[in-house]
Amino acid sequence: MEIIISSNTDKPIYEQITSQIKAMIMSGELKTGESIPSMRALAKTIHVSVITVQKAYEDLARDGFITTTVGRGSFVAAQNKDFIQEEQQKRVEEHLVQAADIARTNGIPLEKIQQLLKLFYEESE
Repeated sequence: MEIIISSNTDKPIYEQITSQIKAMIMSGELKTGESIPSMRALAKTIHVSVITVQKAYEDLARDGFITTTVGRGSFVAAQNKDFIQEEQQKRVEEHLVQAADIARTNGIPLEKIQQLLKLFYEESE
């Protein structure tokens, strides 16, 4: 499992860890029941505080992505497909809000944005 921490972002380190692990789970790179590194091991690998990794793991557990058992470690939780789709939809909505704001601010018509979205969506098929 490779986590890349960027210092060129306003996003806190624990959120970078959380979002990257969520992405690996949602993409299927990390499978249900698969173990993830201990907090100490991950902290050492990416050169951050154990407390930072602990915060990320707590968020992942709260959101239902991992389960942690004392003495056994942390594992990818069984996922509900509807939950995963809802998470992905929230991510898309965040990007669309940003795109709409930029377009509105710069006078780009809605029709142009719709054309671009359609083009990008169909391009990856």
